[in-house]
Amino acid sequence: MPDISDILIENPIIAAVRNDAELARAASSRVKIVFVVYGSILTLPDICARLHAVDKLVFVHVDMIEGLRGDTAGLEYIRRAASPAGIVSTRASIIRNAKQLHFQTILRVFLLDSLALETGVKNVLETKPDAVEIMPGIACRLIGQMERKISAPVIAGGLIKTKEQVIDSLTNGAVAISTSNMELWEN
Repeated sequence: MPDISDILIENPIIAAVRNDAELARAASSRVKIVFVVYGSILTLPDICARLHAVDKLVFVHVDMIEGLRGDTAGLEYIRRAASPAGIVSTRASIIRNAKQLHFQTILRVFLLDSLALETGVKNVLETKPDAVEIMPGIACRLIGQMERKISAPVIAGGLIKTKEQVIDSLTNGAVAISTSNMELWEN
């Protein structure tokens, strides 16, 4: 698989799908990368198969999948049953486990205050994910601060609803944005 930085630069809009209707829309959209943020261990294989059938690059948000633990066995199940390109998680331990299984990894970091920024930088430096998703994505100045302290590409996610917010996030250091706003998937 090509380097995730190159993939994100070439495909800066990521569809974050939360239900079957959004899945159908993402499958028929122009986006190349899809974050699956819903489902269960029973439905995940079918969700990923639908996206693979239309050549989407799939990342599963492990924390959001019902009935799944982010331990090595849970991640191995995801690999065998759903074959995503990678995983997304807020937990450093899951990122470490996923890296051992050779998944592409995205650490999701919530920047709520200066302590969260420091902790986020520490977790990124310790786990070395392939990319970092900053939440909320409209925190443009914080994206720049994080981006200057780490070497992983930054994805802005959460509360991004307009094209202007996409541009602001990309201008302030993000290489891509993730959004559930289906209108932005077509831009």
